[in-house]
This record gives sequence, C-alpha cells and structure tokens, in this order.
Amino acid sequence: MLAYILKGIVLGISAGFSPGPLSALVIKETLQHNTRAGMLVGLAPLVTDAPIVLLSYFVLAHLTGISWLLGGIAFVGALFLGYLGYESITIKPLVVETGKTRANSLLRGVLANFLSPNPYLFWLTVGSPLMITALQSNAWNLPAFLAGFYMCLISCKLLMAYLTGKSKAFITGRAFLVINRIMGILLFILAALFVRDGVRFFIQK
Repeated sequence: MLAYILKGIVLGISAGFSPGPLSALVIKETLQHNTRAGMLVGLAPLVTDAPIVLLSYFVLAHLTGISWLLGGIAFVGALFLGYLGYESITIKPLVVETGKTRANSLLRGVLANFLSPNPYLFWLTVGSPLMITALQSNAWNLPAFLAGFYMCLISCKLLMAYLTGKSKAFITGRAFLVINRIMGILLFILAALFVRDGVRFFIQK
C-alpha cells in the first residue's frame, strides 16, 4: 500500500505544480482577483475528474487480457511522463499578464480542466493502469493511490494560489523552479518503471 501512496503523492505534487492550463489559470485568477479566486480554480479537478477517471478505468479494465495492447499503453504512459518530466525540468518562471475581468473562478477552472487534454492523457496512459494493478494486488491500494494523488494535487494548487497571493515573487523565484525540477526527475523515474512494465507485458505475450 505504501508504494501506491508514494506514487500518488509524487504524481499529485507533479501535477499540482506542473505548468499547464489549470496552473496558469490559478495564478491568473489570483493576480486578477484574490487568493480565494485562485483557490476555487484549484478545486476544479474535484468537479471534473470523476467521469474522466471512471471512463478511463472501465475502458482499460476491458483490455486487461490483451498483453500487447497494455504494453503499448505502458510505453505511451512512459512517454507522457517523460514529456511532463522534461517540461518540469526545463520550466522557466511563469509570467501571467493581468487585466480587469469578472471573477467566475470555479467555472473557469472546471472548463479549463475539462477541455484540457492533460487529464485524459494522464488517466488513460498513467492513472488507470496504476489503478488496475492496485486493485489486482490489494483492494486497499486503489483508495490509497487516489487519496495520495488528490490530496497532493489539490493541496499544491491551493498552495500555489496562496503563495502567489502573498508574493508574486513565488512564480518568478527559485523555489518554484527547484520544486518543478525535483518533480521532473521523479517523473523520469516513474517513466522508467512504466517502460519496465511495458516490456513485461510484451514478454507475457
């Protein structure tokens, strides 16, 4: 169970601080309005992710007997994690132009997250395979993984809004870069583990 909690924590922190439409919107809403507006955006995954997670899981659950296909999905997941790791390592301080707009922050966050391809790619190629293996090994591993992931994902988005609201220097400073680069290295390690799993699926074939 501990292994799945740790995987959830690593992926959750990486998703929480990684560059993307939702992170940019968290910062933008915080700067344009206030910390509360940014935090509302950060809560968007709690609204949008349930149908994405369930759909991805049931699609892959029906493919568990096709080893070569699961191996291919593992390789795609490794590529996606590698891409996220590269983005995290090479990230530059975020710059968000601000202007006067009306706040409807939670709705904006829901739309940004639901229309972004990142959640779909993540759950189809990374999250759902981990959920399936978690259930196969121990029924408690699945809630452990999801709890670790979403607690860290949401906490990091809220922390990003809070720190941005307190000091704009956070998104232009060294700490933001260091966090992302450390998580980028961990994502590369997870990508290597997915490559290993992909090879195992093809050997089983």
